[in-house]
Amino acid sequence: MFTENTSVGLDVHARSISGTAIDTTTGEVLTRRLGPGSTEVLAWLEELRAGHGSLAVAYEAGPTGYGLARTVTAAGYRCVVAAPSKIVRPAGEKVKTDAKDALLLARLLRMGELTAVRVPTVAQESARDLVRAREDARRELMSARHRLAKLLLRHGHVYTGGEAWTGAHDGWLRRIRRGELAGSGAGTLAAFDAGYDCVGEILARRDRLDAAILAVAADSEFTPVVDRLCCLRGISRLTGLGLAVEIGDWDRFTGASIAAYLGLVPSEHSSGASRSLGGITKTGNTHARRLLIEAAWHHKPRYAPGATMRARWAAAPAAAAARGDAGNRRLHHRWTVLSAHRKPHTVANTAIARELAGWCWSLAVMED
Repeated sequence: MFTENTSVGLDVHARSISGTAIDTTTGEVLTRRLGPGSTEVLAWLEELRAGHGSLAVAYEAGPTGYGLARTVTAAGYRCVVAAPSKIVRPAGEKVKTDAKDALLLARLLRMGELTAVRVPTVAQESARDLVRAREDARRELMSARHRLAKLLLRHGHVYTGGEAWTGAHDGWLRRIRRGELAGSGAGTLAAFDAGYDCVGEILARRDRLDAAILAVAADSEFTPVVDRLCCLRGISRLTGLGLAVEIGDWDRFTGASIAAYLGLVPSEHSSGASRSLGGITKTGNTHARRLLIEAAWHHKPRYAPGATMRARWAAAPAAAAARGDAGNRRLHHRWTVLSAHRKPHTVANTAIARELAGWCWSLAVMED
């Protein structure tokens, strides 16, 4: 419920900010074109507070980040960072300007119709930047490997000696470079060298990021949650820290609602007596959803706790270890049931990931 006297909407861009304030007592609308950063914004907010009483501020989440929200909150104002996908915009509106966007935000804030996103702390955002940098490196590595493999394929070279991108595969690449590929022309050799060096550089960068992530997972405010999450199969310290920092405050959810937040529930279009379900919604946090989808595949093989899993249980509280063991048994059983019903493996894995999200939630909110 809106309790302040003035609502302020900010349309924030990298080089400018458009501000609109609505005095709920008099109905007066005030606008201001501001420069980037928070200095001019705070000066204008102080001016508004002096002339129009208490106020609250809203702006859309976007590439400009959460620095403005932290600064405004530290100055004593309530600040709402709105989810852009949840903002209701007039269907018949054909004119879009920064000023109109700021006015819409101010109106929706006053009516309490904005869905707020969670503003992470500086430490949480720092750890999230780290795991997302690792995700970027993973994608770049996959693309670089594909480019190099397809270059060789165009020249008729296909590796058949087992799993690719191992030590044996690297030796094969070097032999191809010195042998058959040498007669393909200087341009081809230059392209191969560039692709090979690119793969090596990205691998080194990924390994450095892995080491940094493991250090944060082992000794930080996220360590207790990571230790409990690692009691489940498929969740290593890398995955556990990724889930911990991407979701942040697990207490926002329940075991049922977290799957919806991660976009792992079926889409639905129902009207009257008709009910139609579609594929999963794929809304919410893409990175966390990918981590759960990949972790779910680990629950398909027969469940037999080994040395790695027992070491993870030893690092966590006894209650978390017991809970993790129960989750592992349950999820493998679900895989067995879905396979018996001849469900496609991708469909079954998504169903396991949906349930895995609930098990992760139950471990994350568990008291130490």
